[in-house]
Amino acid sequence: MPSKRRIVQSKVTSSSSRRNRNTANKMLPSLVVFDLDNTLWTPELYQLRTLERANQYPVAHKDVKLFPAAKEIIQQVKNDRNGGGEGHFAKTKFAVASRTKSVEWAHHLLDQFDLRDFFDYIEIFPGDKIQHFTNIQRNSGIAYSDMIFFDDARDGRYGNCEPVSVRLGVLSVHCPNGLYELSIWKNALQHYKDWSAHKTPGTIIEWDSSVTILKTKADSNQRHVGQVKFINREKRFGFIRYGDRSTKDVFFHFSALPTGDDVEEDDELSFTISSDSRNGKDAASNIEFVNKDTIEKGNNNVELRVFSMNLPFAALLSNGYKTLETRNGTMFTPYPEGTKMLLHVGQRTYPDGDRHIDVMKSGGLDDDEIQALKSLPPGYTKGMAVAIVELGKTYETTLEERCNPDFQRAVAAFGEDSGMRVTEIKRVEYLKRGVKVSGQGGVFKAKVDRDLIPDGWLDGGDVAGSSANVKKNGVYYSATF
Repeated sequence: MPSKRRIVQSKVTSSSSRRNRNTANKMLPSLVVFDLDNTLWTPELYQLRTLERANQYPVAHKDVKLFPAAKEIIQQVKNDRNGGGEGHFAKTKFAVASRTKSVEWAHHLLDQFDLRDFFDYIEIFPGDKIQHFTNIQRNSGIAYSDMIFFDDARDGRYGNCEPVSVRLGVLSVHCPNGLYELSIWKNALQHYKDWSAHKTPGTIIEWDSSVTILKTKADSNQRHVGQVKFINREKRFGFIRYGDRSTKDVFFHFSALPTGDDVEEDDELSFTISSDSRNGKDAASNIEFVNKDTIEKGNNNVELRVFSMNLPFAALLSNGYKTLETRNGTMFTPYPEGTKMLLHVGQRTYPDGDRHIDVMKSGGLDDDEIQALKSLPPGYTKGMAVAIVELGKTYETTLEERCNPDFQRAVAAFGEDSGMRVTEIKRVEYLKRGVKVSGQGGVFKAKVDRDLIPDGWLDGGDVAGSSANVKKNGVYYSATF
């Protein structure tokens, strides 16, 4: 859902100037995607080891600074957006695609730089840049050929420009020293105008404004289905058998899996085939499991999706107080209403400065009641899957909606601290016993003893009496499922 912006009616606009602007806008990309580390800002977050050891967050404009050209670009776009929809970039969307492992830091800095509402789409999680773009394309509806991408990493093991341009057809701009001067931006937009006439996949605008066109495969978007036939866990790779007898098994690396190393022989996978940037050979990418939430044959384990939250919010959700979860990313977007997941408690305590307490007190709760809701039962602790959750609908909200007092209490956070995408929690129940699970980013999979799952959760039946706040006509009501 596109973000809403206030539209100001211009007093006088000549028809000729409007035509000129419309023509210019058609020559601009529909979506501009920026990497963060060493592209939009410097230094890279992993370099701030001193802060990490001290358990401190980086400070914008002090520990981390925007590149000079990045600041100019952002200000120019903001000015255009405030121009009543008539500005040069008024109709252009902007997105972030970052593989940083310092996810919380990155979101914290976006807030400090006042960039949260600047970006229409935000994808920040370690892994595959292709997955970032897949999410952005799905949520925006904008074709890859109508995007432009700025990144400091070109190719090789950690390269981004090459796979995005070759496999997706996005015009990529290699800026190894970041957006340090405005000419990089201006040259890239000029190249886009020329490129948009043919939109050749595999095109990279180099740092010196030269153009490189890499070899691509015509069938890179075709999906295949096959079974895992070999796994080397030590070296984290395997092979998938698909097609007929004449089809060669295709290589895959665990980094391309949506669930890390949680894969078994005979698992059925859906995937595309692309050229591995490291050796030029074919490899499976965009991998998805065909059958999920399946009970293992021959034992009592059940495999479920899992997401992780830090305290106190993990406890607030498990205890039924927190009935809305907000994110700026698209973690829950692919999952329909009714999806069941395990809730894992992370190893950290989320540093919100106890602002959740102010929100909870606004609803009339006292200190003892708040402390009880923030606490896990005995035997349930950090590093464990503690509860099972049924998701409701996921949708986008405006800041005004997020500042609604009922909304804030359902999230246990103030509106300005909440993410733009909201996922309803239809029901939640503690597992019969907490179980140790290795936490991961995003949604991952884990196998747990079926007997730990509360009755009624795995047979498709609903458990009565679980409540959630549901949005109807802009108002949040308490409902029973």
